Amino acid sequence: MILLLPLLAFLFASLLVAAAAMALSPARATAIDRRLGEIRGDAPVPESMPYAQFVMDSVKKLARYAPKNLKEMGKLQRKLIFAGYRSKDAMTVFTGLRLGSALLCFAVASLPILGQSNVLLAIGAAGAGYLLPSMVLGRMAKRRQHRIRLSLPDSLDLLVVSVEAGLGLDQALQRVGQELAFAHPDLSDELRLVNLELRAGNSRSESLHNLAERTGVDDLSSLVAMLVQTDKFGTSVAQSLRVHSETLRTKRRQRAEEAAAKTGVKMVFPLVFCIFPAVWVVTIGPAAIKIFEVLVPMANQQ
Repeated sequence: MILLLPLLAFLFASLLVAAAAMALSPARATAIDRRLGEIRGDAPVPESMPYAQFVMDSVKKLARYAPKNLKEMGKLQRKLIFAGYRSKDAMTVFTGLRLGSALLCFAVASLPILGQSNVLLAIGAAGAGYLLPSMVLGRMAKRRQHRIRLSLPDSLDLLVVSVEAGLGLDQALQRVGQELAFAHPDLSDELRLVNLELRAGNSRSESLHNLAERTGVDDLSSLVAMLVQTDKFGTSVAQSLRVHSETLRTKRRQRAEEAAAKTGVKMVFPLVFCIFPAVWVVTIGPAAIKIFEVLVPMANQQ
């Protein structure tokens, strides 16, 4: 049994690395497959990657044995959407990765260290391995939301220019999504989905509300609420966008000032625990050594 643990650890590590590489790397497909994938919300695996397909199938089979909680599954699905993973298999792959990470950590921690293995350490490592993918996913979601939040001022400026040039709001959103494809791909992808929903027959307010739900960014939610109210009451879209852009920049400046005010408090811990001990040793260390060399002989003589 002990000899099988390294083999299991190697197997799970290979599956996790291959599945993560497959999930994070963009798939090269034809134009038709890519368009169909955007409509369905998934990314097809190329036929030239049978090993990746085998790994994905293995992770999906492993996900069948994971415990299922409807409330937790809903939160994870929402977090996956925030991170940009909208595929129908994203939840299954993530569940398999989480269970595989727990088993991998349990197998590695169960290896005999100094001739004996610790069961409590293995169980703790399995729990940490089970929680680690969720922490990584939460970090990825927050980073994506931060990138979308930083791209909003540029998108609002382009929206104002496009609307004042005579374009409608739908055409302006499509144009802004095309222009931001290189600088801000996350927001460009979301705006492209809005245009696809509009072409599919959804109303503008529903498509915009779906945009706010997919991203979870508060600034974008306020922008969507403003656009829906403007469309409902028939006010000027350009003027509303200009006022909202100024408000957004004010909030952005306030966040920067808040972050700058927190810098002094955040610097206390590295100063006390990292820098101050080194300064203490450099300044007081030679004097302490000299005092010790003088006082110890005097104490011995007495």
